Amino acid sequence: MSVLQCRVVQNNEVTEDEIKERLNGSYKGIIYDNGDVYGFLCTGESAQIPVGHKYGVYDDKNVDIGFGMDPDYVGKGYGYNFCSFIINYIRENYAATPIRLSVATFNKRAIHLYEKLGFVKKDKFTSDFAEFITMIKFN
Repeated sequence: MSVLQCRVVQNNEVTEDEIKERLNGSYKGIIYDNGDVYGFLCTGESAQIPVGHKYGVYDDKNVDIGFGMDPDYVGKGYGYNFCSFIINYIRENYAATPIRLSVATFNKRAIHLYEKLGFVKKDKFTSDFAEFITMIKFN
């Protein structure tokens, strides 16, 4: 797998602001060596849930990450390797800065995976649509 600058948005319901965000350099495509798209990664403010700022959950200095895997691979045991690849990429590019992600509390499978990868639960906050937690990986 390799990480490339993401240039393509494949979603019919994306707003103009979302397209600008995806092209601002914070989104990267994760590509198999054969050229197939495996998923994406975003960092910084693009990886944060805006309402979380109201609760101060993004005040600490961390590298915020967000990611998604091609739906053809979801639920088939690829998550650990996919996330490990992303963590290694972040470590190579952000040294020893802790990694933070945000996840909806109903997503139990994802939370379990992130705990297996060494993330610990930190903060909890609520939007109009769901409850979220932030999780931090320190090493």
